[in-house]
Amino acid sequence: MGSLHRLAVLCGFSVLLATSVQAEEWKVAKNEDGIKVSLSEVAGSDYKAYQGITLMKTSMAKLRALQEDVPGACAWIHECKLQKLLKHEGDQSWTYSQFNTPWPVTPRDSVLHITTVEGADGSLTRKLEGVPKYMPEEKGFVRVVKVEGFWKFVPKGDQVEVTYQVHTEPGGSVPSMVANKFVVDAPFNTLKALKERAEK
Repeated sequence: MGSLHRLAVLCGFSVLLATSVQAEEWKVAKNEDGIKVSLSEVAGSDYKAYQGITLMKTSMAKLRALQEDVPGACAWIHECKLQKLLKHEGDQSWTYSQFNTPWPVTPRDSVLHITTVEGADGSLTRKLEGVPKYMPEEKGFVRVVKVEGFWKFVPKGDQVEVTYQVHTEPGGSVPSMVANKFVVDAPFNTLKALKERAEK
């Protein structure tokens, strides 16, 4: 990728991160085991955005390897049933995931476009964008219609600060009780399981 294109991508990221922070007011929903989960209302959506932040005693290389092992990552992503890499091209990849849901909610699946950007400060950001039309819908699953978010890793001495922030529109109907539980459990359980593996 040319330096001009990389600069354009980085500028785009700065704008994306700045606007997402300004547009929302984060309220702490859970703060346990060194993991802080905050929620935010999103204009025009019935579903809250979630943000999980924690420090992990690990290396950037180990975190990156855990993230890039797409099928293996399903073991630490909350309620992940199956995950596979559809395509990889430079700093971009496309993944397909299936998720378990509590009865009576139909299981969900999603297709993500992931763009990885390395910061000058040694940080790493992986932008997550739902691309529901990338492949045909699977029988027995409701396709998640919208995903917007990111993973961000920032080195802090012998630790790495990990931020996981996402807003989804799950498609179909999801009872508010289930949705409200998911937005807290998803970042907390995902970060907790990732931390256990990263610190081994």
